[in-house]
Parts: sequence; C-alpha cells; structure tokens
Amino acid sequence: MAGWPRVSHEPDDITPRILDFLRRIGVRVSTADLPGKSFLPGIEIEAGGLRVDPSRLQHPGDLLHEAGHLAVLPPDQRCQQGAEVSNDPAQEMMAIAWSWAALTHLALSPEVVFHADGYKGDAQWLIDTYSAGTFIALPMLQWIGLSADPSHAEALGIAPYPHMIRWLREEEATHDAIEH
Repeated sequence: MAGWPRVSHEPDDITPRILDFLRRIGVRVSTADLPGKSFLPGIEIEAGGLRVDPSRLQHPGDLLHEAGHLAVLPPDQRCQQGAEVSNDPAQEMMAIAWSWAALTHLALSPEVVFHADGYKGDAQWLIDTYSAGTFIALPMLQWIGLSADPSHAEALGIAPYPHMIRWLREEEATHDAIEH
C-alpha cells in the first residue's frame, strides 16, 4: 500500500501514542494488571472507559477499535458500557469506520488496527476497501454527527471523512446538523 507510513508494530512504539490520543479526545483510559481472560488480550471496557494492561496487550490497534465502540455510543450509554460490547452489526461497522479515521489521524499503518489476528479473517479486505475509498459505515458516522461525506463536508466547509467533526458522539439527535 503505497503512501501509508510504515511503522513498528511493537507496543512500546505505538501504544503511548494511541493512549495519549484517546485521553485527549475524552476516552477515559487507565492502566491496570488484567490477569483474567478478556475478549481482547490486555484490554477491558469498564464503566465507559478502557483499562489496559500493557504487558498483555497483543495488538495496540485493538485499543482504537474498542474505543470506537465507546465513541459511537450516546453519552448516557457510553458511561454505562461494561465489558461486553454490543454485537450489533451497525455498531461494529461504525467502530471499524471510526478506527480507520483514528489510524489515519495518527498516521498509522492500517495493519496496526486491521491485523491478521482480527476481524474474522477480513482484515485485508477492510484495508483494501477503505484504501480504495469505499468507506463502509460513513453514512452512519454522518448520521450521528461524527463525520461527513464529501458533499456534506463541502456544504459545511470542512474536510470530508476520514476527517472527524468530533471523536465522541454527543446527544442522540446530532444528525440534524448534517442533513441534506
């Protein structure tokens, strides 16, 4: 994939950048020993925030995906989110799109988030699809007020997705600001 910066996949190189970004955008992050089993090694969602065990974290990009799940929830649901994230396909698609925007913002290689161990074998397909400019779930991110497609972005005088208007969903009806 020409044009994408190649970065180390070592947690010591990427994890601090990701954690700093998440904290700056308002995702609560804490470090802790997480000896138990979790859905993704070294990461737990607790009370709307992320708990991270850097010694067990296998893929730093998983932090962006899990944060994406939190980011697309309305604030009242986000603060109540526990370890089990929704298996709602729409929320999963929005978390993927949010993750792409975040890795683009951080100038990370897509493989940092979309690694071979995740996405039920579809990581390369997701990389190819997003790299080709087919932004699955962009209409949903636009609906909740996080980003805009090119025509809406032009009308608003902002950059289009993967640029984000905001990183965290606000109230339920934020789509009103980006209607036709």
